[in-house]
Amino acid sequence: MYYLIIILQAYCLYHLFKYRNQFYWVFVILFIPLIGCVIYLIIHVYNKRDADKIQENVVSIINPTKRIRDLEKTLQFSETYQNKVNLADAYAEIKAFDKAIPHYLSALEGNFQNDFYVIEQLIKSYFAIEDYENVILYAEKIIDHTEFKKTRSQFLYGLSLEKIGKLEEAETNLKEIDVRFSFYEERFILAKFLINQNKVQDGKDILDEIHKEAQYMTKQNKRIYRNTILEVEKLRNSL
Repeated sequence: MYYLIIILQAYCLYHLFKYRNQFYWVFVILFIPLIGCVIYLIIHVYNKRDADKIQENVVSIINPTKRIRDLEKTLQFSETYQNKVNLADAYAEIKAFDKAIPHYLSALEGNFQNDFYVIEQLIKSYFAIEDYENVILYAEKIIDHTEFKKTRSQFLYGLSLEKIGKLEEAETNLKEIDVRFSFYEERFILAKFLINQNKVQDGKDILDEIHKEAQYMTKQNKRIYRNTILEVEKLRNSL
């Protein structure tokens, strides 16, 4: 019974932080272990269709390598597009990007060579291992796709262009992420980029906007973006 409660607490806390639910649930889960977990699951997680998913997630948290072994066996049995992507995603979730990339590449074979989701995952994975040339290569395969605009993928494309010295193209793509009341971390990076390019006023304008927006954040968002806001204020005050 003791271990079951520990597993339930681990899953509830994982779910709470993943979906950014109210912080007070941490105290409910930790200090009223069984009842608190049950109440949290009923309110935030459980319905009959999700029962299998909950069990799968609990196992993944406690032993993520088991999930990967299971997905590897599934792929060996049937080398479908979805099985390749599922295994690649599982590797990406534990930040084993070097192992995720070959499976994403394999998933792109045949009729799926222009698959938007897989290419986005490759962009993120290649950026994580600092392979900026391949970030650019795959980003440019979907650059004309409407869903590429104003996304994290486009931002990583911009950062990769900066890394290889294409500063004007980098700026054009990085600026796409400058959307009010969102992308706070990315906009802070954009501000630093502009300042480093001697466009100090442009960078300061972005910092000022984030500063103003922070005044209207919910308590939850203030907690989530606390470190970014602190960095914004520190840089803003130094200018």
